[in-house]
Order: sequence, then C-alpha cells, then structure tokens
Amino acid sequence: MPITPCSLRRHNRPLCPFFRCLPTAAVPNVRPTAPPKAIVIDIARTRLVHDTYRNEYRADSVLSNRVNLRTQKRLAASVIGCGKRKVWLDPNEVSEISNANSRQTIRKLVSDGLIIRKPVTMHSRSRARELNLARRDGRHRGFGKRKGTADARMPQQVLWMRRLRVLRRLLVKYRASGKIDKHLYHELYHSSKGNAFKHKRALVEHIHRAKAEKARERALEEEMTAKRQKNKAARERKMERQTAKRNALAGEDEE
Repeated sequence: MPITPCSLRRHNRPLCPFFRCLPTAAVPNVRPTAPPKAIVIDIARTRLVHDTYRNEYRADSVLSNRVNLRTQKRLAASVIGCGKRKVWLDPNEVSEISNANSRQTIRKLVSDGLIIRKPVTMHSRSRARELNLARRDGRHRGFGKRKGTADARMPQQVLWMRRLRVLRRLLVKYRASGKIDKHLYHELYHSSKGNAFKHKRALVEHIHRAKAEKARERALEEEMTAKRQKNKAARERKMERQTAKRNALAGEDEE
C-alpha cells in the first residue's frame, strides 16, 4: 500500500515533513522517488524529533564534536575541595582541559585560571530580618496569618514552665548571694509552685516585704528585750533600795 497523508491520518500517525512540504495536488498514490531539496538534511549532524504538540517532525542539530569533561570536573572538584557543581571549566580551552588526566595537571590548570571554583550563591536574609522586625511590632499577626488555636500556637504548659523556671532561677540566685536564707527559700519555692506569684516582679516585691517584716519583727524583739532588761534593772534597784531602807530601820531599832 502506498504511503500517503490520508493513510497516515487514518492510522493516527504524524505527518512526515516530506508530505507537509508538497502541495495537495502533488501527492500521488505512488511513493515519490526522492524528497524535495528543501528538507534534505545531514544525517550525521541532525536527528529527526517528533513534536507531539504540533504533530510534526523537526530537525534537531546534534553536536558531534562535543567533548566529555566529566573526569576532569571530578578531579578538579577533588583538588579544589568542593562539589562538582561548583567547578567552572573554561569553554574556550576545552582541548587543553580534555588532555588533563592527572591531579597534577588539574592543579596547574587551576593555578592558570582555566578551572575556577564558582562563588558561593548568596541568599540574602535582609527581607527576612525586615519581616521579623515588623512582626516584633505586631505586624503580620492578624487573624488571616494565624494557623491553629491559641493554645496550639503557644501552649499554656510552655508559658507555665517558662515562668516557674524564671522564679526558681531568681530564688537560687538570691540564696547564693545571701539575700535570703534557706528557710525563706524553701517557703518561697513551694509558694512559687503553688502559683502564688504572677511574675518575677511580684516575687521580688514579696521578698522585700518579707525581709522588711522580718527586720521589723527583729527590731521589735530587740526593743522588747531591751525594755524587759530595763524593767528588770529598775526592779532590782528598787529591791536594793527597799532592802537598804529596811536594814537602816532595823539598825535604828537596835540602838
């Protein structure tokens, strides 16, 4: 059966460029002897590629003189101390680079500048820093930016652990510096665990009040002790005076 455009369409096969270049009246039922000059291609340097989108064939050039520099790139990456992606080979010196088959030769090419390590790709964080600064001011934190419940975004357990650790660190610091004794430390430790203090400032104020109250009690105790000693001394003097007076009266009676 002769190959015609109709037969190709009937069998759902793409049209060859040969049939596309001929007019409709020039397509016979007999296979032509030679293709027209317009589509004569060099088989050694081209290949026929089927374009499925346009349903046609096109000629794609193939470089037959391409040199494989995979080994040179691997050796250069090992010599320079980087990955193969970071190695740049001079495309104008392909012939000289292709002759390098040892690390010593690769080192010479690196020193000559024919093989270069590509610079590190920069990934700026300026925009991220800008966004973080804006979020500190409360921007970009509206309802549309939130994912999850409030407790999922910041659990109450995490907040409690942070607060309790802050209070316990403060108590340890005050006990080590001598600002509070071990008895007050033990009392405040359990009070902190019982959620008695909302924040560190409340704990510090409570410590100041406790120390002031303790100092006031100590002062009152000292004052009462001094007063008791004074009263005792007064009573002793009074007893001595009374004893002396009795002795004096007794001596007068004997005379």
